[in-house]
Amino acid sequence: MKLLVVFSVVLVIVSARSPIFRPIHPLSQKMIDFINYMNTTWKAGRNFDERVSLKYIKGLLGALDTKKYSLPYIWHEVPADLPESFDARERWPHCPTINEIRDQGACGSCWAFGAVEAMSDRHCIHSNGKVNVELSAEDLVDCCKTCGLGCEGGHHEAAWAYWVDKGIVTGGLYNSHVGCKPYSIASCEHNATGKLPPCGDIVDTPQCTHTCEKGYKVSYRADMHYGKVAYSVSRHQDQIKTEIYKNGPVEGIIIIYEDFLTYKSGVYRHITGEEMGLHAIRILGWGTENGTPYWLVANSWNTDWGDKGYFKILRGSKECSIETEIVAGLPRV
Repeated sequence: MKLLVVFSVVLVIVSARSPIFRPIHPLSQKMIDFINYMNTTWKAGRNFDERVSLKYIKGLLGALDTKKYSLPYIWHEVPADLPESFDARERWPHCPTINEIRDQGACGSCWAFGAVEAMSDRHCIHSNGKVNVELSAEDLVDCCKTCGLGCEGGHHEAAWAYWVDKGIVTGGLYNSHVGCKPYSIASCEHNATGKLPPCGDIVDTPQCTHTCEKGYKVSYRADMHYGKVAYSVSRHQDQIKTEIYKNGPVEGIIIIYEDFLTYKSGVYRHITGEEMGLHAIRILGWGTENGTPYWLVANSWNTDWGDKGYFKILRGSKECSIETEIVAGLPRV
């Protein structure tokens, strides 16, 4: 018996030193190959060059713990004819922002991007296309002091409250010269080769200014767009579906694991890798793929990442907490 016990311990020690137990680098080809070998509901591929630092990627995950802030909950009567699948891009084709994938650059501003993207969509939806604007992630990141730490992270619920209380001006992508305050942080190159500069460290939060860029013909104050009400949505999937179906895309939070970095297609579910942080995203629909229910989600890491900037994630089982922190609101129109 003693010999058997000693032998078992030796086996554990040897196994722990075996290459099988060495962590796989999340951006490596080995990680991609392992995920695809598992043959689950999604496929992996190259999104980030292996030389991109994990510190940089973790810096993109700027959704802070939301327990500090709370919005009142809304409760819907679920329609009897709620469809089995839904895509906001098809439901409101006259609203171009729903089709837009933005790029947060080297800034942990996902909390702001998920917010202004969905707010922009809702201004168009609820005005029947009369108010067609891109709300400024720059204005929210720089000037919302109650939201958190700017490029070092923020609270998405506070962003929606700020829209109601203070308003947000317009502003498009970096160097677009669209709106009052376009995004001032440049994109960087995630892949090995490309036209953009390589990704470095997360940048400092730009200074808050209450002026529009030179040449814009509307004043900062006159350019403000406001929310009428902001609220949380119950974590029941039919409540989330109903909110999207009636009012447009919503903002949510997900836990990011290392394998998510390699997502390319299919319905994502966590397979392997450690937790990296919290990330804010925009949910714009749902459906079923090969029998697997999913949420359709827009990311803010440009169109080179994932499925042209989008991803699908398992629906109905709180995968990566996707259904637990949904916020939204209605615009003043």
